[in-house]
Amino acid sequence: MSQMPQLSACPSCEEPLESGDRFCGACGYDLSAVPERPQDNPTITMNGSVPGQGAPAGEYPEPPSAPPAGAAWPAPGPDGTGAPEAVHLSTDLPGTDSGGSALPPQAPPPPSAPPPAAAAGVRFDRPRQPDGAAVAPEIYQTQPDEYLLQAPDPRVSAEPAAQAAGAGGKVCVACRAGRVDDDGYCENCGHAQPRERDHMEQESGPLAAVSDRGLRHHRNEDAFAIGTTTLPDGSPASVAIVCDGVSSATRPDDASAAASKAAGETLLAALPRGTHPQQAMHDAILAASRAVNSLAAEPATALEQAPHQNAPACTIVGAVVTSGLLIVGWVGDSRAYWVPVDRSAPPARLTEDDSWAAQMVAAGLMNEAEAYADERAHAITGWLGADAYELEPHTAAFKPDRPGVVVVCTDGLWNYAEAAEEMARVVPLDAATQPLHSARVLVGHALDGGGHDNVTVALVPFPAVPQGAGSA
Repeated sequence: MSQMPQLSACPSCEEPLESGDRFCGACGYDLSAVPERPQDNPTITMNGSVPGQGAPAGEYPEPPSAPPAGAAWPAPGPDGTGAPEAVHLSTDLPGTDSGGSALPPQAPPPPSAPPPAAAAGVRFDRPRQPDGAAVAPEIYQTQPDEYLLQAPDPRVSAEPAAQAAGAGGKVCVACRAGRVDDDGYCENCGHAQPRERDHMEQESGPLAAVSDRGLRHHRNEDAFAIGTTTLPDGSPASVAIVCDGVSSATRPDDASAAASKAAGETLLAALPRGTHPQQAMHDAILAASRAVNSLAAEPATALEQAPHQNAPACTIVGAVVTSGLLIVGWVGDSRAYWVPVDRSAPPARLTEDDSWAAQMVAAGLMNEAEAYADERAHAITGWLGADAYELEPHTAAFKPDRPGVVVVCTDGLWNYAEAAEEMARVVPLDAATQPLHSARVLVGHALDGGGHDNVTVALVPFPAVPQGAGSA
């Protein structure tokens, strides 16, 4: 920080000075305006010299501590307040108007006025008071050492965003400027983008499905496929497939996506050709199994980099609803429930889990409450994947005697409504006519319960609704 130079005589009138004087007692000369010898790294040139204009780059003229001999300093005025014009700025001294009265203080520039060019990018060692005196060090220390830069022009950020959108790319949700790369990260700020599968909703005519990542998992490993078609006799048919990726396997999200897509496409292609719905469901599960098995064909280089990875795997459950028939098929522990519109009639669970708990109950070793309370309860004994045991697709056919709704879901939902009666209590009364809203309600029920797993549910009204009819 610069210090005030110590002078023995006034540089204007040569009046002797005492230590600590800031102004000359004879002529009023501002002693603080006298430049000092520059340090090794001066912050600003006091005489306005610019490198290349009057002084070589990196060099500054040495200011004299007193007027050189023979210098033609202007003589003080009659009132004794004259000052060298070469040193003072017009703002250093109070001015008067033509009548001798003091001028009013200069009004600050309007907010829209740009700052003076000389101030841009310059940091002074010590600010000055209006009278030209240096601010005391204890006051100056309260000033910040750094200053925030001006906020960027929003048009600058909008331009790359518009370019990214025009190029068909996604714009980052964080900086709103960068393009999102194929790996889901912003090329500008590096922010990871929300995955499309974190929350998915779909409505297809009279049926709907919702899937959510839940509150504990870092990604959604569930997937679904829904659709409607027409049987050869012209009657409608609805299809719903729900898959749950096995988290302990490699790429469980890819497995569930591949399985649901293959099974859904197989069903929608087979039913119009006249294939019996139960046979079509069996074939769809086999098609889903082949799709998941194909994911295990990793190149040798990938196996070398991750020698301990296992084959992708998932569970599957599906339903086909026609005008008088209800078909379900499954492998694993994802489930299907029957909930009648008339809640005085009993609901039912339509699937049996491929799990350790189900085996214990079937063998008579434990009752259901004891088995599902065990920490091994959710260990599955059947799944889709290249390392699965012998694949045994389960299918079952039902002929309900009344209208209702089929709930097709992963364990992320039924963990919070395990028994059929519990599921019936949380399914909204208008689920058959408002399937999308009702599916959202069921996902919300799981999230309110803790959301420990991914949550996926599809609601299919029975009997199948003719094409063109949807939720009211």
